[in-house]
Amino acid sequence: MSDGDYDYLIKFLALGDSGVGKTSFLYQYTDGTFNSKFITTVGIDFREKRVNYKSSGQDGSSVRGQKIHMQLWDTAGQERFRSLTTAFFRDAMGFLLLFDLTNEQSFLNVRNWMSQLQIHAYCENPDIVLCGNKCDLTDQRAVREDEARELAEKYGIPYFETSAANGENVNQAVDDLLDLIMRRMERCVDKSWIPDGTVRVNGLTNSEIPESSDKSKSESAALPEVP
Repeated sequence: MSDGDYDYLIKFLALGDSGVGKTSFLYQYTDGTFNSKFITTVGIDFREKRVNYKSSGQDGSSVRGQKIHMQLWDTAGQERFRSLTTAFFRDAMGFLLLFDLTNEQSFLNVRNWMSQLQIHAYCENPDIVLCGNKCDLTDQRAVREDEARELAEKYGIPYFETSAANGENVNQAVDDLLDLIMRRMERCVDKSWIPDGTVRVNGLTNSEIPESSDKSKSESAALPEVP
């Protein structure tokens, strides 16, 4: 796909404590590579990837695909960058919340991150996928899978055990988040929930998408059909 050849521009944000593997996770997803050397993210950075998204119809059949341009924002986990990173929360449509399976404190801090999202995200219940990263380090595990799943169920969000080193469940976690976002868009009546400029449809940002004049706000309205 060329620079302008896509149907939707969608922004995701990766967050979590410093050292949980956010940068490595995103590099694994976008490039399929892993660098074992730890490099702290200063402030914020982002990666990009193009994908073809195919949703399922009500009868389970696959419908026409959409070309998606994803921006995956990588945030610094340190407290001193918190005011900077939270400023990006409202611009993201979905969130990858990571903790380190070998670091119990990073898991305990998931609750703090969830609180930050409820305060600063575009709504009180944004789409989030929880990832227990570094699942390949089985001999160093400090967080049990059952307690991580229990926490995810408490918040009503999906949970994946991932490895930025070998790629386990990395694609699945991002694909699941993308699916949540696309389904929300399909059933959304009022597109004002979408952070301004975050999604692009048929070459228009969401602020430029015209509202239907022949349907009331109380009726279900789908996003414009892609030619």
